[in-house]
Amino acid sequence: MSTQQAPGPAGNGVFRTKNIEQSIRDTEDPEHALRKSLSALDLTVFGVGVIIGTGIFVLTGVVARQTAGPATALAFVVAGVVCALAALCYAEFASTVPVAGSAYTFSYASLGELPAWIIGWDLVLELALGCAVVAVGWSGYVRSLMGNAGISMPDGLDGTHDGHFGFDLLAFLLVLVLTAILVVGMKLSSRITSVIVGIKLTVVLLVVIVGAFFIKSANYHPFVPPSEPRTGESGLSAPIIQLMAGFTPSDFGVMGIFTAAAVVFFAFIGFDIVATAAEETVHPQRDVPRGILGSLLICTVLYVAVSLVVTGMQHYTELTVDAPLADAFKAVGHPFWAGLISFGAAVGLTSVCMILLLGQTRVFFAMSRDGLLPRTFSRVHPKFGTPYRSTLLLGLVVAVVAGFTSIEELAELVNIGTLFAFVVVALGVIILRRTRPDLPRAFRTPLVPYVPAASVLASVWLMLNLPAETWLRFGVWMVLGFVVYFVYGRSHSRLGRS
Repeated sequence: MSTQQAPGPAGNGVFRTKNIEQSIRDTEDPEHALRKSLSALDLTVFGVGVIIGTGIFVLTGVVARQTAGPATALAFVVAGVVCALAALCYAEFASTVPVAGSAYTFSYASLGELPAWIIGWDLVLELALGCAVVAVGWSGYVRSLMGNAGISMPDGLDGTHDGHFGFDLLAFLLVLVLTAILVVGMKLSSRITSVIVGIKLTVVLLVVIVGAFFIKSANYHPFVPPSEPRTGESGLSAPIIQLMAGFTPSDFGVMGIFTAAAVVFFAFIGFDIVATAAEETVHPQRDVPRGILGSLLICTVLYVAVSLVVTGMQHYTELTVDAPLADAFKAVGHPFWAGLISFGAAVGLTSVCMILLLGQTRVFFAMSRDGLLPRTFSRVHPKFGTPYRSTLLLGLVVAVVAGFTSIEELAELVNIGTLFAFVVVALGVIILRRTRPDLPRAFRTPLVPYVPAASVLASVWLMLNLPAETWLRFGVWMVLGFVVYFVYGRSHSRLGRS
């Protein structure tokens, strides 16, 4: 048995690390301790709830038509493998450090305070923007369903921004309601999410089962269409790898599958948010890995099934871009199922929005508890045991952003931020294995350092396929983060003061 003692804070500069034991002790402070109430099933439901959104109804057809054809199913498998590599790293960290904050907390324990601040700052923005954009998308679906019933929103409150004042009242109210639910408690949040996810999975399974009766085998030929060079992207809209190395991704063919994987990968974003709830889990060492890997497996199977159905119902060249799955059902004479898909998408986005807001508040809470943000935001509600101050603040900010925002291209910032977190977590697993081999690990990532290294390479490759303008926006936000850290965070850090 190892006799190595737990080290104190390593270093006194910006790369000082916070040891695991101290992180766990912080969760026992009554004023800053979150209530434990979640099970493996709750975590799996959270994972499925945030991963499955409109992507399963829209992205599958779009990628099939433009990038991979029927081989989109293989692209989902490739993307699922990339996510599985990251998920194995998250599972080890979450079982070793069952503390709120996810990648931020993991980075603090392995890479140091400044890298932890950077990833935390990154995640707060990504999840806030993601929640706001999803709320706007949900509002669009609800207005469409209201329109079918002959109901319309008043002018100026319908989210339109055509040169005059426009406020999306539905998106604003959705975020406020979800904020109130999160304040009241995690168990209530998980119960509501369970109902929503149940409805969403029922719709998806019905679509797959019914759609299977309209599949024509001829639509699968060719399963891997001939390769075509990609054109039409230049300047800041071009992938960063194209500007750096002159490499132009191709559509269709074998390479088209990997190009498509870089696109459909973003339909998987969210499983990492399960790790932010580790501190509120009754048995985190056992249940968090199950929640992460279980939700990822379920969603991969569903994505592959839906992509096979949509490309079997219509030839990939005939699929529409706006609502490919719904239009495929209309094309075979069944508009009822198209309406059901819209309903499922609207319901599904509710859980996506809630869990993005949940993840954001937990990262913000963890940073506040460490003193890198004002400590007042890490106080928990005496009755509900939730970080109510940070939840109320961020909920109000996101609600206002959702009310006034219609620039959905900002959603790409969510993608680059998540991939950046994947890279940091994978590196952290390798470093912590070397610096703290004595730590008890309920779940161990297999084949270290090879699996984490593969996760880093896969995530970096997908990042390189993002537009240059996304990298530019990401860089601006990171520079702002450095300023905030050196002006406030570094001097107020509890670790630094100790």
